[in-house]
Amino acid sequence: MSSRAGKKKVSRSSRSSRAGVIFPVGRMLRYIRRGLPKYRIGVGAPVYMAAVLEYLTAEILELAGNAARDNKKGRVTPRHILLAIANDEELHQLLRGVTISAGGVLPNIHPELLSKKRGSKGKLEAVITPPPAERKSKTAKKAVVKKLAIKKSTRVKRRAADADGGAADGFTVLSSKSLFLGQKLQVVQADIATIESEAVIHPTNSTFYMGGEVGTALEKIGGKEFGEAVLELRKKNGPLELAGAALTSGYGLPAKFVIHCNSPGWGSDKCEEMLDKTVKNCLALADEKKLKSVAFPSIGSGRNGFPKQTAAQLILKAISSYFVTTMSSSIKTVFFVLFDSESIGIYVQEMAKLDAN
Repeated sequence: MSSRAGKKKVSRSSRSSRAGVIFPVGRMLRYIRRGLPKYRIGVGAPVYMAAVLEYLTAEILELAGNAARDNKKGRVTPRHILLAIANDEELHQLLRGVTISAGGVLPNIHPELLSKKRGSKGKLEAVITPPPAERKSKTAKKAVVKKLAIKKSTRVKRRAADADGGAADGFTVLSSKSLFLGQKLQVVQADIATIESEAVIHPTNSTFYMGGEVGTALEKIGGKEFGEAVLELRKKNGPLELAGAALTSGYGLPAKFVIHCNSPGWGSDKCEEMLDKTVKNCLALADEKKLKSVAFPSIGSGRNGFPKQTAAQLILKAISSYFVTTMSSSIKTVFFVLFDSESIGIYVQEMAKLDAN
């Protein structure tokens, strides 16, 4: 009987399994060596490359899955991958020169065309005037012409307001910006309590305090019925969590609804992150109610102490990010209702920096 014992067979594990990644590390190493034959390649280089590619693939698939879900499709197609990359700023910059087979092209709809389309829904009323009598004075004819001109100008103003998304008559849009999917951002100088938007945002605290600038203006016009609605919401909802949002009807206000949000104070823990979350929660609640227009004040820059420049940057970034990650939204217009010239200048400047593409 032989004393030799056979060696135990050991199953070989791949470099990928040892590194804890799915993508083939050995193949990555061959590709790197083929492209860079003159350089020494470290052991960790292909592992890092495989991990980065694996992360990017998972990120793209997640965004493409969200796009397919929002478009009510059960299968991810190259079109959804293209939209996912285009709607993520970092991925769009990284893969700008990459052509996706069967992905199609990105839509580029001019805002003017959207305005005309919305305005064309209303029927144009024809002004039918009876033929003037043969024996009428010149002054009577002038009065009729003047009256018709006033009616015509009124109809034109109403159609223009409807096409813009519901701003109150008489308010001038100081600056306007269109985002990638067609949503409009508009800076308006006015009292937020008089804006004819479907919803206005009321920055408050956990107890739905109405003593701030926006709260005082809303309560003044909304009256007793609006105040009672806020008290009822406080009893029903309890304390409003930080960055949370709750909705009441706009009793007595031009707006249909008021969205109350508990905005953070400057200098508090993760205040910038919480302000971003506050804005997104307000937009999500408006989307939940299928609203088309929302009016924002400069959240955080009042009693909460945010620098106006910082607040504007964070709010605009949060709104842009929300519409990028949400493939379908009922919101078409976001108003920034401001009063002082300093805030207006800051928002106009920061909106100009946004990438409309």
